[in-house]
Amino acid sequence: MPIFTGSGVAIVTPMKENLEVNYEKLEELIDFQVKNGTDCIIIAGTTGESSTLTMEEHSKVIEEAIHFARGRVPVVAGTGSNCTATAVQLSKEAEEAGADGLLIVTPYYNKATQAGLVKHYSMIADAVKAPIIMYNVPGRTGCNLMPETVAALVKAKSNIVGLKEATGNVAQAAKTMYLLDGKLDMYSGEDGIVTPLMALGALGVISVWANVAPKKVHDMCVKFLEGDIKGAMELQLEAQPLVEALFSEVNPIPVKEALNLMGMNAGPLRAPLCEMGEEKKAKMAQVMKEYGLL
Repeated sequence: MPIFTGSGVAIVTPMKENLEVNYEKLEELIDFQVKNGTDCIIIAGTTGESSTLTMEEHSKVIEEAIHFARGRVPVVAGTGSNCTATAVQLSKEAEEAGADGLLIVTPYYNKATQAGLVKHYSMIADAVKAPIIMYNVPGRTGCNLMPETVAALVKAKSNIVGLKEATGNVAQAAKTMYLLDGKLDMYSGEDGIVTPLMALGALGVISVWANVAPKKVHDMCVKFLEGDIKGAMELQLEAQPLVEALFSEVNPIPVKEALNLMGMNAGPLRAPLCEMGEEKKAKMAQVMKEYGLL
């Protein structure tokens, strides 16, 4: 049984002007997502600025998200680290807090070998019972989880069940699904190619786009899963300018700007991320108007 099917939002971590985590606003954002059909909350991932959260904040953000979701939708906790021991600790704490699953990014900066990745994920899987979704985003980590490695880990560890596929390489995704005979809970990690990956057997998406248009992303996934491929593709293509704008600077810079433009008050970014450039901000506002968000 998958942790979720359809649209999972990689939710932002809202901040107050003094850069403290804004938990009241996080509750509002989670309510907004649930009311608009989002099928899963993914907390403390890349979009949630996890790399600038302290260990204490990281655990508290996860605990609070689980509390705010109130069992209405599953909550998947981002517990990855480039230190295996830290990832194990975060994963244990998230499991104890009641997370429905764990999203674990490949170690960044270290550039682990494939053998090192097997050891890393195996140690985490052995430390917890919660289902694990591996997260492969080599453009940010400098480390690519190869299809053969994914297959080996899924076959060896019963609680490694999924993959957030964010390489942008559809051929690599196809090979991964082939090696596992389709028996992998794959989620698109690229908002621009959700339906192509669902055509290969992906169950849905872990989405940045869903922060601002949760119903559209949910509806796209539902249409595809119900066999309305044309309808799903129309929603995918309609959003292309918006998706481009949301990734016109490093995530989550644009999506926080978009939420602020919508009056959602996601707040500022923690350094080293900085505010969006004025030219791209104006382009974002224009695209959002054309898409119907402003």
